[in-house]
Amino acid sequence: MIDINLNKIVKSYGFNKVLDNISFTVQKGEKVALIGPNGCGKSTILKLIAGIENVNDGEISIRRGVTIGYLSQIPTDNDILVKDYIYNTFNELLELKEKLEKLEQNLSSDINVINKYTKLQERFINLGGYEFKTRIDKVLAAFNITDEMLSRNFNTLSGGEKTVCSLIRLLLIEPDILLLDEPTNHLDIKRIEWLEKYLNNYKGTIVLASHDRYFLDKVVNKIVLITKHGLEIYFGNYTYFIKEDENRIMLEFKKYKDQQKIIEAMKKSIKRLQEYGKLCSPSGGEIFFRRAASIQKRLDKMEKLDKPEEKKNIKLDFNSNVRTGKDVLKIDNLNLSFKDKILFDLASLDLFYREKACIIGPNGTGKSTLIKEILKGNDNIKLGTNIKLGYIPQEIIFDNDNLSIIEEARHYFIGPEENLRSALYKFLFVGDIIYKKIKFLSGGEKVRLKLFCLMQDKYNFLILDEPTNHIDMDTREVLERALIDFNGTILFVSHDRYFINKVGNVIVEVKNKKLNKYIGNYDDYIKTKSI
Repeated sequence: MIDINLNKIVKSYGFNKVLDNISFTVQKGEKVALIGPNGCGKSTILKLIAGIENVNDGEISIRRGVTIGYLSQIPTDNDILVKDYIYNTFNELLELKEKLEKLEQNLSSDINVINKYTKLQERFINLGGYEFKTRIDKVLAAFNITDEMLSRNFNTLSGGEKTVCSLIRLLLIEPDILLLDEPTNHLDIKRIEWLEKYLNNYKGTIVLASHDRYFLDKVVNKIVLITKHGLEIYFGNYTYFIKEDENRIMLEFKKYKDQQKIIEAMKKSIKRLQEYGKLCSPSGGEIFFRRAASIQKRLDKMEKLDKPEEKKNIKLDFNSNVRTGKDVLKIDNLNLSFKDKILFDLASLDLFYREKACIIGPNGTGKSTLIKEILKGNDNIKLGTNIKLGYIPQEIIFDNDNLSIIEEARHYFIGPEENLRSALYKFLFVGDIIYKKIKFLSGGEKVRLKLFCLMQDKYNFLILDEPTNHIDMDTREVLERALIDFNGTILFVSHDRYFINKVGNVIVEVKNKKLNKYIGNYDDYIKTKSI
């Protein structure tokens, strides 16, 4: 049974055509991921299905009678208490509960009152009335929503808090079709894992956009890849998609090369026959010209294959010629508080040369605060010898966002203009985009520019706070390769388990105000914890 059908969808914003002739279907119960580079139209497709935006051409069909829930990357404001925002999901149940409580106070032998109470109670039971409070409490506990947050106005929440509350409300509604735009943004690993289990047991249809590859592996069973040339559909999770996508590209290259050989052979035949015709002219050459024209006609009618688009392989090199000593970072009995909250109590950690350590732990446990303390200095934090430290913060800020990309890059790059342009090209800053002002850059573009600036100095100790935020999968893979090849030491914070597995060889867990060190990547850490 088809829940969603998109037929030849076209969507433009002004002169910018985001979607062109897009068609695909979603069957009832499927868990579908939309993937592709930033700006390819993933969020637009979700908004079109949700009915928030309209198509310029084509048709969207939704199965009659289904309910749709949509989670936006950027939640809208709502002048309401958080508790009411969440509990309003159960308005009918709350009204029934209130009516039942009033009737219970005035129950008598009056058969009419008893019948009314019985009917209301039956409706209350059918709607899950005796379970809804448990459901709410379970979800609130999973996302660590406190009574203090419930009593706040929704508009006073941070962007991340609004997203979490919007997600909670949506999960409690349990629509037939769940549309999720980057649902793991602002969630720590513990909450992401809870969401994975919830969505795996979800009875309805799910369509989501996400850059979280580990999450996609756990949740989805269908991938819709959006490219410049249209859609590619894969019936499996992200790992299956990677394998099949590589096979697809190899097959397309083979078909393209085979066709190019045929085209080249046909062109040579045409040229040879034309030369024979000229040699046999003025008499006897016509037959060769006719055969050449016949081959040319077949060549003109041939449907030419486009050369498959290869991923741009940016070679990033953070490596320094100056190596550190064995001891890179030593934290000894650190006490650290933020406002009235104790974050670390006599916490200690030793980080050694070439360790690539990821700090993990629930939101609010002090991971980013610890990094800032390392950067500014503390009597209980010591850096080793010959340390040259590079840092990428969670929120990337430039001193002057009115500068263009090339103007900012020029502050860090030593060499002639043509070499600078060539270096920027490796970071996908191509053509006139180098004149784009920083304030108009996307999150991913800012990350790439910050990486460019960082790499002009050769660092041997990198500290990265959520480095994969706001960047698409291709850029994440480029960054992963660079960090894997990096010959120094790395300390980073991330909730991206796929990224952690690729880069990390040490896990530092923040728990009970301590720093607990585990050797291995994230999967190794999980195995150790389960023993």
